[in-house]
Amino acid sequence: MKKIQLTDSHKEKLFQIPLFRDLPLNIKESLLEKLDFVIYAANKKEIVVTQGTPCNKLFVLLEGKLRTDIIDGLGNEVMIEYIIAPRTFATPHLFNSNNTLPATFTALEDSVILMATKDSTFKVISQDPQVLHNFLCIAGNCNICTVSRLKPLSRKTVRERFIVYLYEHKKKDSLVVDIMHTQSQLAEYLNVSRPALSKEINKMMKEGLVIMEGKRIEILDKTTLEKYL
Repeated sequence: MKKIQLTDSHKEKLFQIPLFRDLPLNIKESLLEKLDFVIYAANKKEIVVTQGTPCNKLFVLLEGKLRTDIIDGLGNEVMIEYIIAPRTFATPHLFNSNNTLPATFTALEDSVILMATKDSTFKVISQDPQVLHNFLCIAGNCNICTVSRLKPLSRKTVRERFIVYLYEHKKKDSLVVDIMHTQSQLAEYLNVSRPALSKEINKMMKEGLVIMEGKRIEILDKTTLEKYL
């Protein structure tokens, strides 16, 4: 990665992230003065940070898209999520007693990342109640997301993983799920092969459990599906 200059566009995106959103103008101006940061440009497929390294920076993806992968206990690479700008990532690990990064973050396209020092980030958070509140909300939401992500991976069969995924992503009182992944990405997300996932979805459609059109899935037999949860 190479260092680049902070632009007005970068500033605008920085203040769109939940951590710094809706702050008064004077706080925004002082924040940039207090925060000790560097802006990096990452090329497509370039590794931004690697699993197992200490998290000593606040990471903010200002532009682009990252892929998050972990290496499990068996040495398998498991895709966790895609991170789309503007967004912080690995935030809860910054002030954790064990601040080792649990995943590797790789640029899926040309991206821009802000990295701020731990000390300056702490200074900003501790001096403004709104930023502190935002940080605590982000940390809590990240924990919820982690639990949600691990649920399908804890299941053994392709069908179980797919059904858990559907229920984790469907809105309350809705039987329609709009998924963000292509079928190849979804297979990777569920840590199964694409042919196995495609075969299972086709079986479920023939059994009258779901209908799938593109990225939209409609649950037809809620009672049967919920037996797998």
